[in-house]
Amino acid sequence: MGRPAWQDPVPLALDTAPVPAYGSGSLADLLPTLAAGQGVEGFTAAIPELTPADRNCVFLIDGLGWEQIKAHPDEAPFLHSLLPTSRGGTGQPITAGFPSTTATSLASVGTGLPPGEHGLPGYTVRNPESGALMNQLRWKPFTAPKVWQPYPTVFQLADAAGVRTAQVSSPDFEQTPLTKVALSGGSFLGRLSGEDRMDVSAQRLAAGDRSLVYTYYSEVDGKGHRFGVDSDAWRGQLMYVDGLAQRLAEQLPPRSALYITADHGMIDIPFDEQSRIDFDEDWELRAGVALLGGEGRARHVYAVPGAQGDVLAVWREVLGEQFWVASRDEAIAAGWFGPVIDERVYGRIGDVVAAAHDDVVITASVNEPHESAMVGMHGSLTPVEQLVPLLEVRS
Repeated sequence: MGRPAWQDPVPLALDTAPVPAYGSGSLADLLPTLAAGQGVEGFTAAIPELTPADRNCVFLIDGLGWEQIKAHPDEAPFLHSLLPTSRGGTGQPITAGFPSTTATSLASVGTGLPPGEHGLPGYTVRNPESGALMNQLRWKPFTAPKVWQPYPTVFQLADAAGVRTAQVSSPDFEQTPLTKVALSGGSFLGRLSGEDRMDVSAQRLAAGDRSLVYTYYSEVDGKGHRFGVDSDAWRGQLMYVDGLAQRLAEQLPPRSALYITADHGMIDIPFDEQSRIDFDEDWELRAGVALLGGEGRARHVYAVPGAQGDVLAVWREVLGEQFWVASRDEAIAAGWFGPVIDERVYGRIGDVVAAAHDDVVITASVNEPHESAMVGMHGSLTPVEQLVPLLEVRS
């Protein structure tokens, strides 16, 4: 039976939100586990199911979540065949972290730290020093990278310990601040084509007695945002990247382990008023809000001084059946951003944090026209966004 029209809505309980597996099975745990297996001091094997290898390669496919691989055996026969190998042969996924978005996830991968420590807790977040929103993917407005994210990367620490480290990606990414704070250390090798990246990655693996190589492909995510994960364009990219993964796997030098993972999954959101709630056109949601950060399915809401409680109450009343709506301290206590929150990161998190439960987004048609027009979305704690593969091939 449905709820009577006169009955007040019941917000989703925060303890029903799935919390990322920080410390045992998240993206932040992958490189520390691999480095520990290579004898790099200061790291422990946080993902105990993984067996050490002298040569490790991580191939991160942007936007290709666990659920998408499971649902497309015909388009991705090679990747689908590897599902039983995931997470050390358990056949299980790992989790991205919150929010499940590229800047946050890449920083978690490269630093081996959860968002509450590395300090990139969203697509856009408020800089407490300036009071302005900062886009952490595009790094605008520019902020000193090492001030924003001061920790060394796993690549840097492994390289200093004598492990041959390399990143093989698009040349466009070599000098970006995000690369510098999240993925630097050792050699950066820019290659335009996916095939070249796979070939060079295999060569760099073989170049060291102990080696750690990272390579990346972005267009699965790009086509998903533009056309959706139910589109022919997206399926074409999935077929292409399936071939890339097989190409790399077939070239592994001896004593190697290849791990194929992703930064998040993706979900298509219908273009209707029920599924796309426009913040810029909703006076209730705007009341008392100074800045709207994050992205459609994972919002950081920054209130004007003194209005935090009112904003939380309104957002919970209006959205609480479709979103997990938490205060900053509630989201931190629930472990959404990890077990530790650095002092410099605390103010970057919204006064209110809203994570989508249903197939719905909060758009901002005026201030975020490009993002609001996307078909495929991600960012929240749901399995389709949060669960990512950790497929394994060994030589």
